[in-house]
Amino acid sequence: MLDAKLVRTQPREIAERLATRGFELDVARLESLENQRKSVQTRTEQLQAERNARSKSIGQAKQRGEDISPLLADVDRMGTELEEGKRELESIQAELDNLLLNIPNLPHESVPVGADEEGNVEVRRWGTPRRFDFEVKDHVALGEQHGWLDFETAAKLSGARFALLRGPIARLHRALAQFMINLHVTDHGYEEAYTPYLVQAPALQGTGQLPKFEEDLFKISRENEADFYLIPTAEVSLTNIVAGEIVDAKQLPIKFVAHTPCFRSEAGASGRDTRGMIRQHQFDKVEMVQIVEPSKSFEALEAMTGNAERVLQLLELPYRVLALCTGDMGFSATKTYDLEVWVPSQDKFREISSCSNCGDFQARRMQARYRNPETGKPELVHTLNGSGLAVGRTLVAVLENYQQADGSIRVPEVLKPYMGGLDVIG
Repeated sequence: MLDAKLVRTQPREIAERLATRGFELDVARLESLENQRKSVQTRTEQLQAERNARSKSIGQAKQRGEDISPLLADVDRMGTELEEGKRELESIQAELDNLLLNIPNLPHESVPVGADEEGNVEVRRWGTPRRFDFEVKDHVALGEQHGWLDFETAAKLSGARFALLRGPIARLHRALAQFMINLHVTDHGYEEAYTPYLVQAPALQGTGQLPKFEEDLFKISRENEADFYLIPTAEVSLTNIVAGEIVDAKQLPIKFVAHTPCFRSEAGASGRDTRGMIRQHQFDKVEMVQIVEPSKSFEALEAMTGNAERVLQLLELPYRVLALCTGDMGFSATKTYDLEVWVPSQDKFREISSCSNCGDFQARRMQARYRNPETGKPELVHTLNGSGLAVGRTLVAVLENYQQADGSIRVPEVLKPYMGGLDVIG
């Protein structure tokens, strides 16, 4: 969430910056609510002061033997008006809070301005796409050829946008996740975590999925108890570890990594990537999260992006890095890099990781702070998150880039220890 004071005092400047994201801030409504809040608060404070003074005069009148019933009635009337004022103030504040909760983060000054993905800027490329001397198959054909990838049975079990992995592909999928986790823990200094897959609404509000994106979530309603939501990413559970906490500055940076399934309804993805494993309701992801001191968050973003890139480099998969433009960034991000891996069957790069600096946006929603050693006062931390990587999409890239003419798949060198030394599957 943005700083409420900043939005109140500079609404038009904030609106201009948000407009580059395609978000229209209702400045008139914001100013109207703020004026109402000030008016009601001033009236309530004056009424409280007057009531306090009148209450004191009751005692004085009583000592003089005067009839105090009119004064008592007046105090009672003021009490009723005070309660009404407090309820009105709470209602106005609730609307202001809801408005703030639905405002996206401000883009950093280094973010390219653009309306949509066409405005993204390529930063660098790594590797050269392989040239095949045979007709390339997509991952669906490769998987179904041996009965390893079964969408029909998955649909029987769960419906569309699910996959059943069997045999060598299931093992390869597991190997990829283990390889990624080990790399990030051993080489990149992350602490491995195993988190709940079900969270309550405050956790999702803290990282920005609620209230704006509720339709994209899978919700489990419970009678007389708080609703559960299946996590759309481990970012939610990992980042919220520090919700409501004041972290010792000596603990920073805090770096977590977790391998979890992720669940997304893909409400806005009708008709997109309906074939294969690119866009699923359930998929696995290795997620990186960092909690850092504010002045170091952009340095941390570069490092985290490099951590994700290292996975692709060791797998020898060609990729490119994009700086997302203002109109294509996620709700909570102030700056984002996307990694796109080469997918031979589509003859193009496809997103496989998104690494974002959220600044203090999530921290303010979660009230996640650290104690500044120079001032001794609590200040908001900065939070970052990134895929390291999406396991299913990495599997797609490995199957397609390492395919052979007979439909078998060469095992990438770094995965052989996780595959019992196998050189080829199929």
